[in-house]
Amino acid sequence: MTSAPPVPSHSPTRPPAPRPSPGAGRRPGPRRIGAGDRLFLAMIVGIPTIALLVFVWLPALASIGLSFTSWDGIALSDIRWTGLDNYREIFGNYPPFWPAVQHNVIWLLFSVLLPTPFGIFLAYQLDRQLRFTRIYQTAIFLPMVLAPAVVGLIWEIIYNPDNGLLNGIIGMAAPGHHIDWLGDPDLNLWAVLVASGWRHTGYIMILYLAGLKSFDPALKEAAALDGAGERQTFLRVVFPALRPVNVIIVVVTAMESLRAFDVVYILGGGVGSKPGMELLSLLITDNIVGESSHIGYGSALAVVLLAVSLAAIGTFLVQNFRKEDR
Repeated sequence: MTSAPPVPSHSPTRPPAPRPSPGAGRRPGPRRIGAGDRLFLAMIVGIPTIALLVFVWLPALASIGLSFTSWDGIALSDIRWTGLDNYREIFGNYPPFWPAVQHNVIWLLFSVLLPTPFGIFLAYQLDRQLRFTRIYQTAIFLPMVLAPAVVGLIWEIIYNPDNGLLNGIIGMAAPGHHIDWLGDPDLNLWAVLVASGWRHTGYIMILYLAGLKSFDPALKEAAALDGAGERQTFLRVVFPALRPVNVIIVVVTAMESLRAFDVVYILGGGVGSKPGMELLSLLITDNIVGESSHIGYGSALAVVLLAVSLAAIGTFLVQNFRKEDR
């Protein structure tokens, strides 16, 4: 008998396994930073840091040191150590100080109660994609683009007692009746507040409008399905969700109110605070660059303003962060 021929195997032949490359399996290491990269990093970090130290921290530390001295600002050899005398004089016998503090508080309350809510209201309305919304945004934000000195000059023309726009309108209703808006101590602060609020409103509008652009519209739709009106939707959904923007607005408003200077300086006629327009920033300028320089007084006032600003803003931020942690 002949044996049966072997059955051929139909299993496919396997290709030979590829040989691993010499560098296979190794993780790429971190790219080495070259000399050019180090120079670039040093420039973008070092230059702002040096500018911050030279133009912010060194003058602040110098003001703190000079606040304990008496100096006319001419010769360094005339600097005389006086201790706490400047602070005693400010809180005790310096007449314009407390009116200036009162006016800064009025400025803060005015900014919080009128321009800031009005800017938020305008942002919420413009976010609804109205017709010509770009034109409205540009017109409202234009005062913020202008320099504060230009804003002051514009409102100086409006408030001019002889041929100003405001008195011209009043003269049409009551001929011969003119109001000295900037010369009357009972009116000049409120006139300046209106000019500052005109500029501040556009700034708040842009800040809040940027926050609304990042807001999820699905939350509004969900609130509408639950039967909430526009007012309830804004107060209970939109406003709490934009808490980071609200924090920025509060801090910006407080800083603008405490360091208010440019518009008041222009409308007040330069150095020398008019009665009714005393502010801490103007008192600092009067004592440092006025006719009779009192660098010690001015530095002490600057330290007081710095302390008040840090205390107010720091307290608000700490409380806000604690609420977020809870």
